[in-house]
Amino acid sequence: MLTPAEALAQILERSPRLEVEAADVTPALAGRVLGADVRAAVSLPPFATSAMDGYAVRAGELGDGPVPIAFRIAAGDPPRPLPAGAVAGIATGAPMPPGADAVVPIEDAEEVEGALRAERPDPGAHIRPEGGDVEAGRLVAEAGRVLTPALLAAIAAVGAARVRVARRPRLAAIATGSELVRAGQPLEPGQIYESNLTAIVAQADRAGAEVVGAEIVADDRAATEAAFAAALAADVVVSSGGVSVGPHDHVKGALDALGVAEVFWRVAHKPGKPLWFGVAPQGALVFGVPGNPVSSLVCFELFVRPALRAMQGASQEPRPVARLASPVVRLESRDHAVRCRLRPGPAGLELEPGGPQDSHLIVHAAGADAVALIGAGTGDVAAGTVVEYVPL
Repeated sequence: MLTPAEALAQILERSPRLEVEAADVTPALAGRVLGADVRAAVSLPPFATSAMDGYAVRAGELGDGPVPIAFRIAAGDPPRPLPAGAVAGIATGAPMPPGADAVVPIEDAEEVEGALRAERPDPGAHIRPEGGDVEAGRLVAEAGRVLTPALLAAIAAVGAARVRVARRPRLAAIATGSELVRAGQPLEPGQIYESNLTAIVAQADRAGAEVVGAEIVADDRAATEAAFAAALAADVVVSSGGVSVGPHDHVKGALDALGVAEVFWRVAHKPGKPLWFGVAPQGALVFGVPGNPVSSLVCFELFVRPALRAMQGASQEPRPVARLASPVVRLESRDHAVRCRLRPGPAGLELEPGGPQDSHLIVHAAGADAVALIGAGTGDVAAGTVVEYVPL
C-alpha cells in the first residue's frame, strides 16, 4: 500500500492545470484562484489624504493665536491650494490642500468665530501619504493566490475591473448503494438516508469546483457503468462506496470497462484504506472514496481537495499545526486521522482528541473541528507534541 504522502504525490502529478479565463471583479470571485499577477493601476491612496476629521494646516503657522479658516474640504472634493496664513476644515479621506503639511484633529482644536486655535502639530501629523498603501505599478496579488474577500477588496481599490482566474474544475459526484435514499423521502426497511453525496458536493463547492452532477446509483453493474460514463465528461469524478471486492461492489469493474486506468487502490491510512484513484481516457481524475461517511469526508480533504486546488494553480500551502492536548495511540501500520476539537491552550492552539473514532459515526464527526494527522508507528504521541491537522 502507498503511504498518504505517496498517494497524494501520485494524484498531484496527474492533476492537469486548467485554462485561465477573464472575469469581472465581483464578490462572486471569492474562492477562485488568480491565473495572472495583478498590479496597481493607481497608487493607493491616489493622493495625500487626511486621516482625521479636523483642519489642514501649515504646522509652523499655529500656536501663536487664531488662524482664519479659508474653506472646508469634504471627501470627494477636488484639492484646493491653502492660502498662506490660513487653515482649511477637512474631513477624513479628503485630499490634502497643496501647501498644508499637517492635520489637527477636531478634538484637539477650538474654533472661534471662523478661526482656529490649536497647539502647533508635528509636520506630517495625521496625513496619509500618496501611495502609502501601494504605489501605481506595484504587485498587488500574484498568480496562484486564492481570492479572499480582503484580496478582492485590494484588487478593486487599485482599479482592476477584470482579472484572469483559473477555470473552476467541473466535478461530478456519485454515491453508490441500493440502500441510499435522499432526505425527505420515506425509508423502507433496510434503507438509510444518504449523507456522503451531500458532504462531497459541499466540500467540492468550498474547494472551488463547479458541481455538474450529483447522483445516487443502485448496486447494479449496468447502472453503475452508465452513471460513470456520463460523469466522465467532468474534470473530476468522486464516487463513494463500491470500491471494495464484495459481490455488490461494481465501481472498479465499471471503471475498467470504461477504460479508466487505475493508478492505485488502497492507502495506508485510517480512515480511508480502500481509496481508489485513476485517470480516464478523456483526462478526468476519478476518485473512489470509501462508503463510510467519515472515511469519505476525510479522503476528500486529504486527497481530492489538493487536486482541485492544484488544477486551479493554487499554491500548495503547508498544513496548519497545533499541539495535542492529550496523548494519542499510534497505529503500527497506518497513518491515522484523529478527530479533535480545536481550543486555545497555554502555549497556543491545541487539538483535543475526543469521542468515538469509528468511520460510520457522522453525527459524532460533525462535532469535530479538525482531524489531527498521526503518523504510523508504535507507542503514544505525547500530549504537547506539535502535529499537522486538517480543518473540517
